[in-house]
Amino acid sequence: MTKASTKPSQIASRARFRPPAVPQIDVRGFWGGRVDAVAARTADILYDRCVEARMLEQIDPDRPPPGVVIPFHSMSPTGDEFTGATVTTQMFWDSDWGKTIETAAYSLYRRRNPELEKKIDAVIDIYEKLQQPDGYLSSWYQRIQPGLRWTNLRDCHELYCAGHLIEGAVAYYQATGKRKLLDVLCRYADHIGETFGPEPGKKKGYCGHEEIELALVKLGRATGRQKYLDLARYFIDQRGQQPHYFDEEARARGADPKNFHFKTYEYNQSHKPVREQDKVVGHAVRAMYLYSGMADVATEFGDDTLRVALDRLWDDLTGKNLYLTGGLGPSAANEGFTADYDLPNDTAYAETCAAVALVFWASRMLGMGPNARYADVMEQALYNGSISGLSMDGSRFFYENPLESRGKHHRWIWHRCPCCPPNIGRMVASIGSYFYGQSEDAIAVHLYGDNTGRFEIAGGKVTLTQETRYPWDGVVAITVETDALLPFKLHLRIPRWCRKAALSVNDETIELSGVSENGYATIERVWKRGDTIRLDLEMEIRRVYANPNVRQNLGRVALARGPVLYCAEATDNAADLQQLTLPADGAVTATDEPTLLCGVVSLCAEGEVETAAGWNGELYRSAPPTRTKTSFKAIPYFAWDNREPGQMLVWLRSSTA
Repeated sequence: MTKASTKPSQIASRARFRPPAVPQIDVRGFWGGRVDAVAARTADILYDRCVEARMLEQIDPDRPPPGVVIPFHSMSPTGDEFTGATVTTQMFWDSDWGKTIETAAYSLYRRRNPELEKKIDAVIDIYEKLQQPDGYLSSWYQRIQPGLRWTNLRDCHELYCAGHLIEGAVAYYQATGKRKLLDVLCRYADHIGETFGPEPGKKKGYCGHEEIELALVKLGRATGRQKYLDLARYFIDQRGQQPHYFDEEARARGADPKNFHFKTYEYNQSHKPVREQDKVVGHAVRAMYLYSGMADVATEFGDDTLRVALDRLWDDLTGKNLYLTGGLGPSAANEGFTADYDLPNDTAYAETCAAVALVFWASRMLGMGPNARYADVMEQALYNGSISGLSMDGSRFFYENPLESRGKHHRWIWHRCPCCPPNIGRMVASIGSYFYGQSEDAIAVHLYGDNTGRFEIAGGKVTLTQETRYPWDGVVAITVETDALLPFKLHLRIPRWCRKAALSVNDETIELSGVSENGYATIERVWKRGDTIRLDLEMEIRRVYANPNVRQNLGRVALARGPVLYCAEATDNAADLQQLTLPADGAVTATDEPTLLCGVVSLCAEGEVETAAGWNGELYRSAPPTRTKTSFKAIPYFAWDNREPGQMLVWLRSSTA
């Protein structure tokens, strides 16, 4: 391994758990239906919308450049125009292509689609033709603003775009076996490595929008080339160092370093070196991508200094700044964080990309070993704040994911900043890779769901088949198939939300207290063909309350069952949702509804409603409103706005009587 900047005493010898490739996992059940929707509709929609937006024209060197299709917008809060501080989503169209290719790759593995494959192959041919002899590849700087490459890393997303193209290339190779795009992006990564680094004569920069870091780790793992892992570590180590690269870069292009939109490097998490950071700040997606890259580098290099920083940041996010949905970033102004405990419901920004990126971060923290601290949050974001961004049929999208709506917030078919559709598409299409982690002698089961996973471990091959109706039912049966007797550890997550669990192997009960650590039960044995595991997770309905510092939720309660958060929608309820109250002793029952919203478990609750009857047009009076008993229905939050438009509410008024 190449010599690192970290001292030998800081290098740990822990096991590394890497995720399986998507083709190793066949997903069925709950997630299978969503993967099918992406493969059947979303993947084609993403390609078609990219073409409609004129993205194909921008990358194709055989066509005239389209010019600036999406106008620049001043980044100055006063409206002043100034050099180097304008933005257009068009400059990161390469990233949209990268995520679209990645979604298509996993979809093609799931479901044959010769026409889509032909279209994606043509896009790949165009990128190969566009690439410059030295390996550089950016449609914006080659076709729209030539001659300005590597002059504004702070604002202009060059390395961010490279990262998404790299991820698309790895996915397309893994899913189809075609390596043309992988070779193209390896040449680009080599160029980046020749341009940036600590060596004399190289630029000491890094991207204003993180992404390249985690992509390089993925590329290093796929190709076995250590230099890509080393480059990822360089970008992590260099971020926030003094003299600040973005200051020097601005001066080099004749701009005032202080004259940019948010006027603080907290916006892109470069305000301090990463090991000194202790609060989640700035743009939420950028933060999650940075922490994902840090976690990958910590795993690959055994760097505990990064893990210490990551745990501080994890505590700050999950203890003070995370929505119950797993959404994050309450503010539209900076698409990110504001102040501790500031979690408004109806104005929540909670960008779909941010919840998806939190899934990325959590899954990468699991690379350092099974720990329910991270896996529980990954599951929380997966089942709630991320897939809420995709309609049940895979055709419409949310950019923002509020926890309350007065009936005006609806899904859209596209967006001028179209980052979320391909992001949620690629995550859902690759969901199998999040279910497991594997080290040299162990397999960790992070998520439960109907699937079959194939692994090579301990010198042999093993297949794990999960049979379950999770998340609607907590019974999980796992069958082990091996080609020989195989000794390895199997780590099974026991979710924090589960108050009562039971585990058995071949009908022999295993006491969880004796085998559990960090929220996982570990079974270590010599496995043979036909061994069976049964895990029973009790799924009682839970009332959830917010920390009193979250002022928006004082006196309110939310309902959850298993990993799924619930909300009330107007289409199921006659009463105004804001007038509903759920008493502490009110009955709540679960009902399996196989024909509702592609099959869900709904909740029915006994509550009260305050009415305006008898007020006779008065706006205020000294007597309280009349309360009458009522019942109301709640559905999974991820499924809202898939039927008739109307109000939606997660946090219900609560009473103790």
